[in-house]
Amino acid sequence: MACQYLIGKNYKIIDRNYRRPWGELDIIAIDPARVLVFVEVKTIRQSIDNECGNSAIQNERCRNIAALTPEDNLTSAKLKKLQRTAQLFAGKHPEFVNEQKGWRIDLLAICLPANKITHYENI
Repeated sequence: MACQYLIGKNYKIIDRNYRRPWGELDIIAIDPARVLVFVEVKTIRQSIDNECGNSAIQNERCRNIAALTPEDNLTSAKLKKLQRTAQLFAGKHPEFVNEQKGWRIDLLAICLPANKITHYENI
């Protein structure tokens, strides 16, 4: 879903699930302006109607879960790992780095089942 969204925005996908011992990059792509982009994908399922019951405890749990967003799952520690892994990839693959524009990290926040995607550039 995330790759299809980016392809629809004229991004060229270079790699997916790039793993190293110190971190992982969900998607590596080139944007239409030829900038190397490392895309972190965070997804959350917000429809929990079937899990909600009649008890006060269940209803409170449902309200707390419904208030969460995919963005809440991107911690500062995760962002530091992303930056480190992105720097190492860019250093190892200078052919993908635009000298004038460099590279950036984006976030795709996906809410299911509505399939709503919010794209944050240069986080």
